Amino acid sequence: MNERTNPDVLLSRLKAEELKDKHGRLKIFFGATAGVGKTYAMLQAAQKLKGQHIDVVAGYIETHGRQETEALLTGLEILPSKLVEYKGTHLREFDLDAALARKPAIILVDELAHTNAPDSRHVKRWQDVQELLEAGIDIYTTINVQHVESLHDVVAQITNISVNERVPDSLLEKADEIELVDLPPDELLERLREGKVYVEQQAQAAMDNFFRKGNLIALRELALRYTADRVVAEMETYKEVHAIKSPWTATDRLLVCVSSSPLSIRLVRAAKRMSEALHGKWMVLYVEGPKEVQIHSKNRNRVMQTLRLAQQLGADILESSGQNVAQEIMKCALQHNVTKIIIGKPARPRWKEFIFGSVVDDIIRQSGAIDVYVITGDEAELLPPSSAAHNGNQQSVYIKTVLTVAFFTCIAELMLPYFELSNVVMSYLLAIVIVATRYGRGPSILASILSVAAFDFFCVPPYFSFSVRDTQNVVTFFVMLVVAIVISNLTFTTKKQAEAAKIRETRTAALYSMSKELASTLDMDSLVSIGLRHIGNVFNSQVALLITTPDGQLSLLSKGDGKHSLTNPRIGVAAWVQQNKRSAGLGTDTIPGAKELYIPLIGAQKNIGVLAVKPENEDEFLSPERLRLLESFANQIALACERAQSPQHNELV
Repeated sequence: MNERTNPDVLLSRLKAEELKDKHGRLKIFFGATAGVGKTYAMLQAAQKLKGQHIDVVAGYIETHGRQETEALLTGLEILPSKLVEYKGTHLREFDLDAALARKPAIILVDELAHTNAPDSRHVKRWQDVQELLEAGIDIYTTINVQHVESLHDVVAQITNISVNERVPDSLLEKADEIELVDLPPDELLERLREGKVYVEQQAQAAMDNFFRKGNLIALRELALRYTADRVVAEMETYKEVHAIKSPWTATDRLLVCVSSSPLSIRLVRAAKRMSEALHGKWMVLYVEGPKEVQIHSKNRNRVMQTLRLAQQLGADILESSGQNVAQEIMKCALQHNVTKIIIGKPARPRWKEFIFGSVVDDIIRQSGAIDVYVITGDEAELLPPSSAAHNGNQQSVYIKTVLTVAFFTCIAELMLPYFELSNVVMSYLLAIVIVATRYGRGPSILASILSVAAFDFFCVPPYFSFSVRDTQNVVTFFVMLVVAIVISNLTFTTKKQAEAAKIRETRTAALYSMSKELASTLDMDSLVSIGLRHIGNVFNSQVALLITTPDGQLSLLSKGDGKHSLTNPRIGVAAWVQQNKRSAGLGTDTIPGAKELYIPLIGAQKNIGVLAVKPENEDEFLSPERLRLLESFANQIALACERAQSPQHNELV
């Protein structure tokens, strides 16, 4: 099975490496709460670096009067703090300008979530750290789990305390290294009693409130899980870079295989429960095989609903296509380090599995070290949906198949006096190819059987009889049937793969065409017009783009053109998307009743604005594959607009 590097993954990796070369490296000492020893561990690491003659400076260290921590500052260059007067007192703050002027190789900045004094350049210390990183300075810093933005609600529920000082997940995700500093709750409580964390009165108040043992256990679990997720991400990156295909079972990862069957909804719900029980990541995969390409529109809508449900439940959505469904599933499982595969129990008769093969059996044979779970459903659920129109259409197709074979039988009769039987057979093979191309697999198999029967009845002596005088003709009939079925399958599969490839090629060509046009101009109005025109055409939608102004507000820069113009985007929804950097509206969990989808335009350095899209056909538009393509379009527009707004471009203008 040939493996080919995903160009999107390769582009993303090159972009990330380019940014890392320009920025400083960030190492975070991460803990469950205060007192576990984060600052101590950071200073120990700094002393080792100084012993290696690396330029290390203590930019800001909060020792809280702990003697063992203060002892580790010995020998380190300490950057003087900046004193800020506030309400008659002087606050000691990190001096960002002094750090930029000194520009050491590595600087230590304690308490990443700290809120700076009023009138400081930045509101939060993590913003100071960002500026240092952009200046190419490496940073060592510390943070507790309760200060992670995405965990704020969880921490508040556990401790009944709302933490105001928070750090966005985007900064932590960019960290080059996160080192967990762990301490069991009993040892931490002992340190509190001994006055090694707070003074005696503060320590007792802390143990009665935030530092209750139950809270410490829960916060410790959060910290361990957060760090474990980070380690898993690093492992996946390592495997990808080194082309390691076999799964590493460090943690459970589930892959749910869905199709157009009603059972797929049941599989998704079962996988959600299993992932929660195992505390593992889960993914939902839809493979568009030869049979799935021609499914009824009602079944295709069911696939979309299943994928949307999985996305709402927190699964990662994957889509693929190929002739061999089992091979595509195993390829995806190995690529994503899956440890368990969940698939539905086949509902068709055993004889059909014997003739056409079973995806479940193939997966079990190929799974190797991966566990396979086969889940069944109610009998009523497994029955395929029926409709009178669909049945009538199928009858019409089979009638046309019979007429096609009858027509080529007449041709065979005309050929019989002048050609050998081997040449007459070719006419029937042509009939099978035509049926497979136009009507599908079932009719082509019927055409194969009818062709052999008609050839025997009309073309082989004794005529108008199914008896065979020459026993060698039995072998001829058998070979003819096998060849006919193989040709019909290959013709049908090739046709469907060509159709699927054409659709993907069309979409890829549209993305390339837009990227090429965007690269040829730096004028903001032209960039927006190009991007919205392409999105409107490809997605058959009305579009609008709202640009972030220097004061942080949104401005409707363009409304598209002609029939693709969205004249009334919802500014309130767009403002929420801009602030939270998350999509909202149609097909999402935020304001799902909206008729438009709002996508944040996030460049390499900043938030550019919001893209609003109102599709003509919601069911077709909400396909996960099309949504990912739309995100790719949005990313291209964001990068192009960011380039046009850059200071270098403004200087050239």
